[in-house]
Amino acid sequence: MINRALIRVKVVQVLYSNVIKQENDLRKIEKELNDSLDKSYELYNMLLQLIVELTKLEEREQDEARNKYFPTEEELNPNTRFVDNRLAQKLREDVTLGEYIGENLCTWTDNPIFIHLLLDKIKRSATYMKYMEAEEVGLKEDCDLWRNLMKKVIFNDDIFKDELESRSVYWNDDLDTMGQFALKTIKRIEEQNEPYLLPKYKNDEDYDYAIMLLEKSFQGREDSDELIDTYVKKESWSPERIGLMERLIMDVAIAEMRSFVSIPINVTLNEFIEIAKYYGNQESGKFVNGILHSVSQQIRAERSTGKF
Repeated sequence: MINRALIRVKVVQVLYSNVIKQENDLRKIEKELNDSLDKSYELYNMLLQLIVELTKLEEREQDEARNKYFPTEEELNPNTRFVDNRLAQKLREDVTLGEYIGENLCTWTDNPIFIHLLLDKIKRSATYMKYMEAEEVGLKEDCDLWRNLMKKVIFNDDIFKDELESRSVYWNDDLDTMGQFALKTIKRIEEQNEPYLLPKYKNDEDYDYAIMLLEKSFQGREDSDELIDTYVKKESWSPERIGLMERLIMDVAIAEMRSFVSIPINVTLNEFIEIAKYYGNQESGKFVNGILHSVSQQIRAERSTGKF
């Protein structure tokens, strides 16, 4: 599910991309934002589909080993616990996931080397071995397996991260958020809380928020930049020292403070200061923090007079 924290990041990313490209057509920029949000939701579905495809691969490998000319006793009677994992089976049978994957032509098997390497790494992990050696497992243990594999093996794997980057320049940035939602879906399956899959947005308001935040940020950049420069000069800084990303982060923060009076200003400040730290460094966070706190005092006054 795409939340407002991710939307803020996406708006900043899209504005940065289009400033670099010198694109000034708002409709085109909105389309890029929508495409980027679509890709984020695709990642969520693909993380769940990864469980399905890894399970199918292990099933095929067991079948191939069983049907060799001279299979060993272990190959004839493999431990099928991983293949029979109840979480994987529920995802495999989930109509919503199946329809999404089919309609959007999403698959990991177009890179068989990646999927084989990842399965091999999983089977060498302590998490996998402990699960396979346990006396008994139920739905809870089946969900624990994939929850721990995601957190301890898959999300931290360099090959996995390279694969994400090859599919979308934004997916590694999206992984923290979409990974948490994939883990939340595993929890829903463990609790048998249907429907298992999360919707793209919690409600229509979040989509409207995304489009409005982009529009207000784009249309108000000139005014926001002037306001930023005013406070930068008061701190005896040169406006030219501000990086493009830092400036755009503050532009979007100002647009949110001015256009969404239902969002507490402190929430906006905290969210965008964290974005500044992520895309810059600790000093970037401190600089953006100082300027935005000064700007926020003026905006609080403007709100109290009904100017915005």
